[in-house]
Amino acid sequence: MTRQKSEKGVVPKDLRKLVPTGVFESPRGGKALPVNKESWQLGLPFATAENHRTDAKAERGQPPSAANAAPKARVKDGRATSATMESVVERLGSAFARVEANKGAPGPDHQSITMVREHLGEVLRRVASLLSTGGYQPGEVRRVWIPKPGGGQRGLGIPNVVDRVVQEAVRQVLEPLYEPGFHPSSHGFRPGRSCHTAIAEAQEYLEEGSEYVVDLDLEKFFDQVCHQRLLARLDGRIEDKRLLVLIRKMLKANVVLPDGVVVSTDTGVPQGGPLSPLLSNIVLDELDWELDQRGLHFVRYADDCNIYVRSERAGHRVMASVSRFIEKRLRLKVNSEKSAVARPEERHFLGFSLCVKPFYGEVDVRLSERTKKRAAAKLSELTPRNWGSSLATCIERANKYLTGWFNFFGVCSSTQTGLLSNFDAHLRRRLRALILKQWKRKRTRARKLIALGAKRKTAWRTLYDGRRATWDLSRTSAVERALSNAYFAKLGLTSLYDLWMKKHRPIVAPVKQLSLPLG
Repeated sequence: MTRQKSEKGVVPKDLRKLVPTGVFESPRGGKALPVNKESWQLGLPFATAENHRTDAKAERGQPPSAANAAPKARVKDGRATSATMESVVERLGSAFARVEANKGAPGPDHQSITMVREHLGEVLRRVASLLSTGGYQPGEVRRVWIPKPGGGQRGLGIPNVVDRVVQEAVRQVLEPLYEPGFHPSSHGFRPGRSCHTAIAEAQEYLEEGSEYVVDLDLEKFFDQVCHQRLLARLDGRIEDKRLLVLIRKMLKANVVLPDGVVVSTDTGVPQGGPLSPLLSNIVLDELDWELDQRGLHFVRYADDCNIYVRSERAGHRVMASVSRFIEKRLRLKVNSEKSAVARPEERHFLGFSLCVKPFYGEVDVRLSERTKKRAAAKLSELTPRNWGSSLATCIERANKYLTGWFNFFGVCSSTQTGLLSNFDAHLRRRLRALILKQWKRKRTRARKLIALGAKRKTAWRTLYDGRRATWDLSRTSAVERALSNAYFAKLGLTSLYDLWMKKHRPIVAPVKQLSLPLG
């Protein structure tokens, strides 16, 4: 076989080895980059994001091949010039008003919002001076553990009040820069968007024919965010280096654990501060546009991401490829135990479960099993059997919860009205048992029931026919007749069923208007 000229091992002149620039060895092996150099690394293709090997055509000055081409950034060209430290200083007053409205708890310095309000002018002048000169140093962050609905605990970071004011001012400056470039399918912590808009978009994808959902769960997302990558992305839009240094100090703030131990932080954003939601969207915006470039239908709310596909096989393929992108490019972890490819009615998304009606193609928005259990547990907590205050106070507490609960879950479909009625009936029965418990003696109970409309013989026979617990008595005819639904409605008890019917009541045009001649 003859030897080709191209096999002589001669290295072309344009493909000589590049001279190394400013890299240093990482203690874990491989090459790491400083923050000001990593923005160039972020622009590399996905397959070469962790090394500096580039396409041969790119090295020769030609356009890279389509297979290795980097995804196009969906942001405006050039750096923004309005994100300056002076802009942050100008917004300190409005930032404090926002922090005061949120009524947060004190941080590690134990200074409440009221204490800061008493010396607000002096505090803001001092903070403004330190920010302008670069001498501002954020304080420590208090770690608080709260239970998660699915089990386990979630760690929240509570900064000092002054630090929250500075974070809010930074958020007000950065949000107008990044918000227009976020993907339309991102709904978490964005103005004009909510869980309801996320559910509405998911409904559209299911109505278009998607039958399976790729439910991605990011493991401890807020604790795993890579500071170096985040700061590199911020460096691409922020020109004022003082602002970048300030954000870096906030990310590196020490954390005070509940037992008083102080630990340093090398990764993550403090979940609980005003700036963390925006920073999380900046991190995951890269994922959004990667999914968009692949032509996938998805809905993301914070770190909850659902991708909608037409077959189970396609779902597993998407799960594998997107998980590789998240772990290699974003340096985050996918929780394989909580992530799954399944029918949408089998998954819990933002408290709801979406179910496609066969033959009709319509999508039912149902309450998930987790939501039902949490609502029942909360109603039991609000109506304890040993309630020692007045009935009006108990109903007032229940109404506050029911109103807030319905404002979120009131978008459910008409198929859930029976479930809402069951919630109402269960709450009224618990209130009947609570009232009977407060009346104590059988004679008192009988007289009260008769006064409220129960038949005399039925009331006495119900109460004196053996020993019966208050929970058993709460469903007898005498008690239900006296403490009727109308009785609780007169006391002002909120009904979930009535709220749903009022919200979804169809609009009917008047008869006279329909009979008017056309034109």
